[in-house]
Amino acid sequence: MAAITNARLMRPGRERQILRMTDTHPALARARAFCDRLGLRVPILLAPMAGACPPSLSIAVANAGGLGACSALLMARDSILRWAADFRGGGSGAFQLNLWVPDPAPKRDAAHEAELRAFLAHWGPEPPPEAGDATPPDFGAQCEAVLEAAPPIVSSVMGLYPPAFVARLKARNILWFANVSTVAEARAAEAAGADVIVAQGMEAGGHRGCFDAASAERQMVGLFALLPAVVDTVRLPVVATGGIADGRGVAAALLLGASAAQIGTGFLRCPEAQIHPAWADALAGTPPEGTLVSRVFSGRAGRSIATDYVRAATSASTPRPAPYPVQRGLTAALRTAAGKAGDIQRMQAWAGQSAALARPDPAGMLVQRLWQDAAATLLGGA
Repeated sequence: MAAITNARLMRPGRERQILRMTDTHPALARARAFCDRLGLRVPILLAPMAGACPPSLSIAVANAGGLGACSALLMARDSILRWAADFRGGGSGAFQLNLWVPDPAPKRDAAHEAELRAFLAHWGPEPPPEAGDATPPDFGAQCEAVLEAAPPIVSSVMGLYPPAFVARLKARNILWFANVSTVAEARAAEAAGADVIVAQGMEAGGHRGCFDAASAERQMVGLFALLPAVVDTVRLPVVATGGIADGRGVAAALLLGASAAQIGTGFLRCPEAQIHPAWADALAGTPPEGTLVSRVFSGRAGRSIATDYVRAATSASTPRPAPYPVQRGLTAALRTAAGKAGDIQRMQAWAGQSAALARPDPAGMLVQRLWQDAAATLLGGA
């Protein structure tokens, strides 16, 4: 098939026509089947990002033909229901609600936490002794709220949903997208009843969805190694995520066997994401080696911009981070103060390794360009 120019791809309403242009291109045929199943026009999914997924961002992505998303990690029942209602009030497409499967209760060490509080006092307000007692909302109550909100898709990170909850999802025809970071996790998710596997490479920004917190920094598998291995292992559709931020990445993911691409950091500079301007501006100048995986914000491994605080907190002379969610509670005052001051060097600035590819464009325009560029790449080489 002859190459298709960007000018032709820019015509309104071209998204679904592109997907149907050829049944002989396996990547496009696979993406089309996935989109038809979910009622999407383009195989572009917004990654659920705690604190950076306001309804406005998902509405823009969904109205452009992609899939919206909300990470409900820190949200109680009323907030989850309000988010879903706000999306439905302005969005015309589908969305996923994402929950973090909790780890076992952390082991506390009062002396170690005192050392951490003393270190953190050099970077912001000294955390009070009770700061480490903070806990996320009740997971069981979150599950009930998700069922009440009745999204078309529920996704998981950090583990697998309990069988009883999976059964209730299936009884309501709610699809389960299981986020994995290894082939072994993909096998476990398929056996547990997942409908779609989301293969997340170590390039991803923020917290990677590793089932075992202790192995998160040892099992650092890149997307281009993980994706084809997972595709070859499971019989389910696979979504690729981690380090994808432009059409080239989307096309590469589809060629490696993915049915769709999920993007997080690539959407953070969109105005609808509503993140701090200092964070958004810093992403533009962050090369792949300018990010770092550490536990210094939450106690769980997460990739952020390698700021002054991150580098200091990961040095050999600094007390090791407390486990999640204790560390998150201890750093709450620091994160709040950094945000108020607009100080990127102390800010929790999550960033994937493709951060510099993010653009400050409206999210709907970005969805269109991602798919148009990906399709031009795929069809141009056909």
